Amino acid sequence: MTMVRVLIVEDSEDQAALLRQYFERAGCVVTTVANAEAAITTYRADPPDLAVIDLLLPGMGGEELSTRLRADLPGCRIAITSVLDACDFPEADALLPKPFTGADVRAALGKALQGWRAA
Repeated sequence: MTMVRVLIVEDSEDQAALLRQYFERAGCVVTTVANAEAAITTYRADPPDLAVIDLLLPGMGGEELSTRLRADLPGCRIAITSVLDACDFPEADALLPKPFTGADVRAALGKALQGWRAA
């Protein structure tokens, strides 16, 4: 089975490192970027299976990025993370409100990838 490729879009270095650690522990191959513009460049060059997007990003926000990503890569799953109330999150395959734990990350990964099969 192919490992799940995860793109983390998070401007907080601490949060990005924590997400990387949790997803790598779950057996994923992880790439992290700090803003939406870098995410677009990255996913065009190496499409991920799952994008974990923080809503509060510098420049283009996470909601706009998730809309663009869904249009560009319809097969990519999206998980939204933020300190905002989860009821304010845009539609996504999984939600990961902050603060999160390793168990939260594993649950979001499972939810986001329901029905997904690695090629």
